Amino acid sequence: MFDIMGHQSKKLFLNAVKITFPVLLGYIPLGIAFGFLLTGAGYHWIYSFLMSVFIYAGSAQFISVTLLAAGAGLMEFLSLTLLINLRHSFYGISMLEKFSDVDKFKTYLIFSLTDETYALLTSTKVPDGVPKSDFYFYIAALNHFYWITGSVIGAMLGSLLDIDLDGMAFVLTALFVVLTIEQYYHSKVLFPFIAAIGAGVVSIVLFSPKNMLIVSIIIGTLILLAHEKIVQAKRTSALMSDVDQEGDL
Repeated sequence: MFDIMGHQSKKLFLNAVKITFPVLLGYIPLGIAFGFLLTGAGYHWIYSFLMSVFIYAGSAQFISVTLLAAGAGLMEFLSLTLLINLRHSFYGISMLEKFSDVDKFKTYLIFSLTDETYALLTSTKVPDGVPKSDFYFYIAALNHFYWITGSVIGAMLGSLLDIDLDGMAFVLTALFVVLTIEQYYHSKVLFPFIAAIGAGVVSIVLFSPKNMLIVSIIIGTLILLAHEKIVQAKRTSALMSDVDQEGDL
């Protein structure tokens, strides 16, 4: 991951390691759990490595183990993966401005935009005097590396050990809660958090828990869009009022 850029690049990398450390603590054990599950289903460890490199979607990878064991077809894989990761389309919309001038790594940053990477990129300030694209790349690549490492370790050990993995999948949920709390403390705008809580409560009350995630994302997005339009309308109205007052003078 190091390039020949000297002290500044090394300092930037170490800063990214510090920032992504909570993700390491979540991705390594969860990746190990995935590796165990995949080898337990009868697959060689290399498949764990390839899936983590080229698919890199934690929840989709876990579900894929069940689908593989059930002999599911390609269309089942595609449709289920699309539904599970549909939330990333909403992430992508909110990252348009941040990724507008990162041409060197844009393709990889789009591919590697997991929940945890998104949380870090939106809550962490880019250090002064460093390229934004390099800083974002280090964070995304380190998180990807953690996931690959955990998956490979788990897959290799899976053929040797017999471990009860009940409850291990909750590591990802706990990790995302921690990142959300951290983002809350770094954010100056609280309305998105209020909207998210409201959308979650409404979706749980009115819809099935199985559909809660996608429904809450849609409701939350609509609330934020409506809020943004109201804010923009107020700003426009205030601006027009100032112009009228200047005209009267």
